[in-house]
Amino acid sequence: MQSSLSLYLEHVYGVWPMPQQITQSTERYLLNPRVFALSYANDSMAQSGCSVLDVAFKRYFKLIFPDFAHGTGRDKSLRFGNTLRFYGELYVANIFRQKYLNSISCSVKLGLESFSQLVYQDDSSAYFVNKTEIEDYPRFQFRGLLLDTSRHYLPVNSILSTLDAMAYSKFNVFHWHIVDDPSFPYQSSTYPDLSNKGAFHPMTHIYTQSDVRRVIAHARLRGIRVLPEFDSPGHTLSWGKGQPDFLTPCYKGDVPSGSFGPLNPTLSSSYQFMSDLFKEVTSVFHDSHVHLGGDEVDFTCWKSNPKVQAFMAKMGFGSDYTKLESYYMENILNITAALNKISIVWQDVFDYHEHIPKDTVLEIWRGTPAEIRAELGRITLAGHRVLLSAPWYLNHISYGQDWRNAYTVQPQNFSGTEQQKELVIGGEVCMWGEYVDATNLVSRLWPRACAAAERLWSNEKKTSSVERAFPRLKDFRCTLVRRGIQAEPLFFGHCKHEYSGL
Repeated sequence: MQSSLSLYLEHVYGVWPMPQQITQSTERYLLNPRVFALSYANDSMAQSGCSVLDVAFKRYFKLIFPDFAHGTGRDKSLRFGNTLRFYGELYVANIFRQKYLNSISCSVKLGLESFSQLVYQDDSSAYFVNKTEIEDYPRFQFRGLLLDTSRHYLPVNSILSTLDAMAYSKFNVFHWHIVDDPSFPYQSSTYPDLSNKGAFHPMTHIYTQSDVRRVIAHARLRGIRVLPEFDSPGHTLSWGKGQPDFLTPCYKGDVPSGSFGPLNPTLSSSYQFMSDLFKEVTSVFHDSHVHLGGDEVDFTCWKSNPKVQAFMAKMGFGSDYTKLESYYMENILNITAALNKISIVWQDVFDYHEHIPKDTVLEIWRGTPAEIRAELGRITLAGHRVLLSAPWYLNHISYGQDWRNAYTVQPQNFSGTEQQKELVIGGEVCMWGEYVDATNLVSRLWPRACAAAERLWSNEKKTSSVERAFPRLKDFRCTLVRRGIQAEPLFFGHCKHEYSGL
């Protein structure tokens, strides 16, 4: 028979991702939603009127007390009990002591999430929280999630729901791979034909400027950055439908074949177009970084085109088409640098020995474990910051608990100095859209993405056991389900509050 201690700790030890330091006891306090309120401490650096936190307090009150349907919980006819006010204010004040966070607002929202997971209900539906002390901060500054909205269009509400789930797991970067070969759903004000002719449908399958602002605003209130990616010179077939003379014509012998390859890097008009487009993109997306792609460029079409061949000879590139891609990427990196943006590119750009600015961030997306470790060593030895996504391609599925593989990733496990390992600034899970749309996005992402979330947030030594993580993740999955995120089960069993609202 389980002891009362273990029964209580099942309730209170379920904070996901695992905090850096957490001390808990069986001493617990009854929380009455009628007299409990989330408020600012007197000595808090933020006070009422901070829109991000005011909204977060209201949002999290509903998450902490999901069965309480009487508004904000601030009943002005009742007085706070000392204990409730202590909890309502202490963690808000002390959460500012967390390290390595971008802002006070972000710190408090993370504290709200941890606190919300500590509150539980007994069999009579009363709310309790056990005495708990937490010291917490993220291990890595970049904890991202990529959605691909080109291969299948994802409705805005699907993106907003994903942002909600990201906040629950303490992801802080939404990498929006918004366009690609299959479709161009971003509605450009500078080049409207890109979506008019490149989207799956010019009215129903696009993201308007208003949609983008809505996503950014929703993300901001949850402490999440929105990182746009406009991948080139490859992955641009949909662009060519709305931009004449943009793609490289492929040749069969001496005549055009009628097909097209990557963007044409030999034309000055290509760079003017990209400059104009990125000027718009960087004014719409306000993040300090922009993702430029640069991966999987098929040289076949370039090799077949006589004008490209002539350009290669003129530039002294010989028959090395990696030099042509390098030439293109260096020009694009200069464009974004002139717009005061820091660029992120896929590892291919580094592998082609391109001359890239030192502040460019490289993202590793492919390779065996040994190859990934070697690449981490090479990139960091060159002084570049690096992101890791290769082990976390969640569009790849297998039978059983494949979250375990994601959980055991060690992002800094490579040969290098401590200074090199500090250049690994985080990573992200990727959900590519070949076989994913709004019908299966949620269940394919969650709770599998949570494994990477803990790896990017928590102390690696304290979270090395998959077996010890399993009951916590199982419990957190039930939390997601209760919050309306239809996360798939980890194994057999049930959630106490499952199916409500479905």
